[in-house]
Amino acid sequence: MSRLWSDLTHTLSPYVPGEQPRIPGLIKLNTNESPLGPSPKALAAIAAAAAESLRLYPDPEATELRKTLAAYHGLTPDQVFVGNGSDEVLAHAFAALLKHDAPLLFPDISYSFYPVYCRLYGIEAQTVPLDEAFNIRVADYRRRAGAIILPNPNAPTGVALPLADIETLLSDHPDIPVVIDEAYVDFGADTAIPLIAKHDNLLVVRTFSKSRALAGLRVGYALAHPDLIAALTRVKDSFNSYPLGRPAQAGAIASVQDEAYFRETLATITATRTRMVEGLTALGFETLPSSANFVFTKHPEHSGAALAPALRERAILVRRWDAPRIGDWLRITVGTEAQTDSLLAALAQIAG
Repeated sequence: MSRLWSDLTHTLSPYVPGEQPRIPGLIKLNTNESPLGPSPKALAAIAAAAAESLRLYPDPEATELRKTLAAYHGLTPDQVFVGNGSDEVLAHAFAALLKHDAPLLFPDISYSFYPVYCRLYGIEAQTVPLDEAFNIRVADYRRRAGAIILPNPNAPTGVALPLADIETLLSDHPDIPVVIDEAYVDFGADTAIPLIAKHDNLLVVRTFSKSRALAGLRVGYALAHPDLIAALTRVKDSFNSYPLGRPAQAGAIASVQDEAYFRETLATITATRTRMVEGLTALGFETLPSSANFVFTKHPEHSGAALAPALRERAILVRRWDAPRIGDWLRITVGTEAQTDSLLAALAQIAG
């Protein structure tokens, strides 16, 4: 049926997500899902919302969720935008804010959805190389640009950019939109949210999928000056004016309100990350400093192309990209303690 496709459809190279196979006993460390599960209060709120009221449309403005997020982050509701996961929020940002006469800038090793959105929306982009240690250098962004987008921590490397560097980037580019994608920020990086008060060109994008263990609920949000939020809303209402259902709004609100569970799970995951890195180091792996719920690692004597399938044979999935500079690196999600034990034991067999 490709003869009926539009010209645009023929040109697209869609994003390829991590595998979601159904293999008995699988240890799934390839998609950065939380190993610990959502807040029990969020699960209760979702169940309560799955009621007779589902016959009614949800609040198209997600008013209570936006109020909850605004209060949590010290902002006002008109500074909050919500959508179906951060990917949809990012899609609206690309359409609303990132298409200009000058090119959009982002790192050469970064979230692989960014070039997909550029093709979809016809946005000219230029990639800016990471340095030899896989760090973002904000000085390299001092060039002609229509907009900038950076993940912090970066993905798939997990390396965080200091808040002072983000402020420098914003000061260097006061007249263009700068998007900081904070999908993994809760695991050890500094959020850029405090900079919103001083920089009206900053949009911070976040998700409930990682640190709040609600990947299956599909809730993301953006924080910014009201003018930027109004642009996102204008695009949303031209696309889907009811993005979040009642259970999603209820579950997200309850998750934000359960701060104790949130902090407890973050502490558990970061402690397991430390133990994973120590175990990898003992096996001879080189691992980048991670501020995310995953690590980016390689072994000097074993290629990534050999390690990833060897782990798969042992029912352990990790993520690898056949791409310049990172073909030998593996991105490994921080799992449970037991999953970490199994991973390290398997790598000891393969690479030890």
